[in-house]
Amino acid sequence: MFLRMLVQAGLVLLAGVSVASAVSRPVVEDDFGTSEAGHIEIRSNVHNATGIRYVKNSGICETTPGVTQISGYIDVGTNMSMWFWFFESRNSPETSPFTLWLNGGPGCSSMIGLFQENGPCLVNADRNSTTINPYSWNNISNMIYIDQPIGTGFSYGTDTVNSTEAAAPFVWTAFQVLFESTLFSKYASREFIFGTESYGGHYGPSFVTYFEEQNALIDCGMIDAVPIVVSALMINNGWYDPLIQNVAYLDFATYAPGYGQLQPDDVLQNITEALYGSDGCVAQEEACYAAGNSTGSDKICRKADNYCIENVFVPAVGDYDSYDIRQNSSALFPPEYYKHFLHKKRVMKQIGAQVKYKECPDAPYELFVKTGDDARTWLPELSALADSGMKILIWAGDTDMNCNWLGGHASVLAMDWYGNETLHNTPFTNMTIDGTSVAAVQNVDNFSFARVYGAGHEVAAFQPQAALEIFSQVVRMEQLHSV
Repeated sequence: MFLRMLVQAGLVLLAGVSVASAVSRPVVEDDFGTSEAGHIEIRSNVHNATGIRYVKNSGICETTPGVTQISGYIDVGTNMSMWFWFFESRNSPETSPFTLWLNGGPGCSSMIGLFQENGPCLVNADRNSTTINPYSWNNISNMIYIDQPIGTGFSYGTDTVNSTEAAAPFVWTAFQVLFESTLFSKYASREFIFGTESYGGHYGPSFVTYFEEQNALIDCGMIDAVPIVVSALMINNGWYDPLIQNVAYLDFATYAPGYGQLQPDDVLQNITEALYGSDGCVAQEEACYAAGNSTGSDKICRKADNYCIENVFVPAVGDYDSYDIRQNSSALFPPEYYKHFLHKKRVMKQIGAQVKYKECPDAPYELFVKTGDDARTWLPELSALADSGMKILIWAGDTDMNCNWLGGHASVLAMDWYGNETLHNTPFTNMTIDGTSVAAVQNVDNFSFARVYGAGHEVAAFQPQAALEIFSQVVRMEQLHSV
């Protein structure tokens, strides 16, 4: 299923980007220039056609006294400008970890996460002002939000990304450029938390694996670059394994735990036939997996994805809102006041945005459609990361149908890693905050799974206190527990 339609919100080096001497000399403040748009500009000394253009302390969103924010563009190649917005931690920024947040899509802006989920502010109903978010994740971490691929959100320029795999090098290069500058070089050695959701079930395993592959090249002297060492990976309501998760649509429509049967028996029978028929969703997904990255795989996977969306996902959802089954029309919550706010010229000028904001534009998404990327699995890579002992949280709001928690849980139960048997034999335990139940959790060493009660697709929007507490426990490298 192409989540871009449904969400609200290899070691290939970049063309024209040299990494031969990526850490030869840091960019210092003497290299600053001011662009016509009012940005402070830093050009990279070691990467071709790259640099940073930014404004500092715009006064938009984060209004906590003394807390620094930086917004602008990372140029990751010729005519490739990737939007970022950074917020310093409100508490102990000099020692707090560094957290990346990416929304999914593919092709949906991370401003969704910033303004609707875990960022420093919420936009008011007047669409012209903001309120401090007391549950912002920058209470405990330095946060950076990035719009990718190019063309998403405020990012602009030439977009060549047509798959999850193709997206990873650009994000890696963005951090090489950031960490080269004195603005961000101090964060290169911090704990690096990778937070994402939805299509992040593809992005997370892919990008972190790519970062580790680059780190291995750095270690053996094949490239001179800044290591990006991810200490924890968090994915909520992710799209990991389409074969498993398409089957879970039938399971969820048959009986959504806590919410009952969602579709009548005749609809469930039709979905069953669409799944398990001779040329049904399961057979087509298996063909996609078998095709791998062969020449004909794009067509096979694209056909599988289209079939499964039309014949499994759509009837399973029916009249429900796919992001929150408690709503039966287009999602009313979280509200999208922030989009109107970001379209205001005064706001764009203050934060340094140079193009009109597009939440989930068609162009980046269509490139992924052509390669059938949505129908491909990243469960092997996620399994390998879990097997390495990396701190990993897979969590999901239990009212989301899009990437429902039954499919997410079935995906982690299918992971090939040392903790597989233990996870199967580990019962769910109730996680509470001040005596109130917020989630059902499983912990195996550094791996945790959580079903968050009463939360839709954007967990932190629906359960901000619980989301912040869970994030805090991950940051502290703890197993999930009651407080």
